[in-house]
Amino acid sequence: MIIYVVKPGDTIYAIARRYGMSPGKIITDNGLTNPGNLVVGQTLVLMTDTIPHTVKKGDTLYSIARANGVTLAQIKAANPQIRSPFRISIGQVINVPVPTKKYGTIDVNGYAFPGINRDVLSKTLPYLTYLSIFSYQVKPDGSLTTINDTPLIEIARNAKVAPMMVITNIEEGASFSNDLAHTILTNAQVQQTLINNVINTLEAKNYYGLNIDFEYVNPEDGDDYDRFLQTIKNRLNALGYILTTSLAPKTSADQIGLLYQAHHYPEHGRIANHVILMTYEWGYTYGPPMAVAPINQVSRVLDYAVKVIPSKKILMGMPNYGYNWTLPYKQGTAARSVSPVGAVNLAVREGVAIQYDTLSQAPFFYYKDDTGARHVVWFDDARSIQARLKLVDAYKLGGVSYWTIMQYTPQNWLILSSMYNIRKVL
Repeated sequence: MIIYVVKPGDTIYAIARRYGMSPGKIITDNGLTNPGNLVVGQTLVLMTDTIPHTVKKGDTLYSIARANGVTLAQIKAANPQIRSPFRISIGQVINVPVPTKKYGTIDVNGYAFPGINRDVLSKTLPYLTYLSIFSYQVKPDGSLTTINDTPLIEIARNAKVAPMMVITNIEEGASFSNDLAHTILTNAQVQQTLINNVINTLEAKNYYGLNIDFEYVNPEDGDDYDRFLQTIKNRLNALGYILTTSLAPKTSADQIGLLYQAHHYPEHGRIANHVILMTYEWGYTYGPPMAVAPINQVSRVLDYAVKVIPSKKILMGMPNYGYNWTLPYKQGTAARSVSPVGAVNLAVREGVAIQYDTLSQAPFFYYKDDTGARHVVWFDDARSIQARLKLVDAYKLGGVSYWTIMQYTPQNWLILSSMYNIRKVL
């Protein structure tokens, strides 16, 4: 696999010829809808094992191998037609292996809403361990809202992907509620009702396990949240279900803020089978323009997390979206969400180059709309995806979790599957 960054004058056909590939394969692998138009800075994932090299004066197999980061033995294996390594000719074409490295096997979770496009779902499932269906909303009396999750559960299981039930403290028609969480976490009777309803749903719907995503919990309810997790984990364990929890991206135990304080990393790490770190939303809808998941900030979260949570229990959050901000940014104004594929298509349509920020390891570009207003778009491409996926190996994590898989991003799955094997539990 090669990540190629488009340069001025590049065409799909010239790139394909340079790397000895079919143009159609590059187009299909990358999901290009307008392959005749590329923009400078756009990434292409080239799924090839070898690169053709035309022998120049002074070349030897050893010098070619060294220049390309492979061994002489690998060069020989890729060129069985060469009987003597000392006899190569100027103008001769040699296959140079592309250095590849698999980092191991990981768990991959993907969040999806019940209305996900079935074609998107079917193309994504081969890359998942778990499908977390979002979400059952808890009610103050311990009952649950209903969702149409049965079709997704059946599709997931047929694809050998474990379906996960998700419960949230989202009020119907509203957002995450600290008052709702307080009601649940401080009332033992309501908790028991909720746990019974969860278990009944797990059994009736044929789920594999439970994901609890309680956010904006009052700081004073944090210990009650820990006790609730232990209580429900004991019940789930007895029945053979697993428990995962979703945690805000903290960089220290005493981080201030309603999003963070009740999320006690050590306790979640002790109780849950997996914890999902929501390592995204530095760039967010109502915030100033910046990368959604800058690698320097993600690394700070992981630096803390692996000190207090067994690293193999951690699934690092991976965003599958970006944002489009109108400039100049004014506090309180909303950015528009954009998919990675949509971002590139927008750059192509506007004819602007994509730039890359090395600190955050994320691509971005500027353009002017039809009214003359200036915009900046931050998103993910093959480079930023690869950079963050390397953190999984660097920190010895258990895997990753995508929010969300509602949009299909071909390059993401090409990169992921080139770097890791995906564990299947069914």
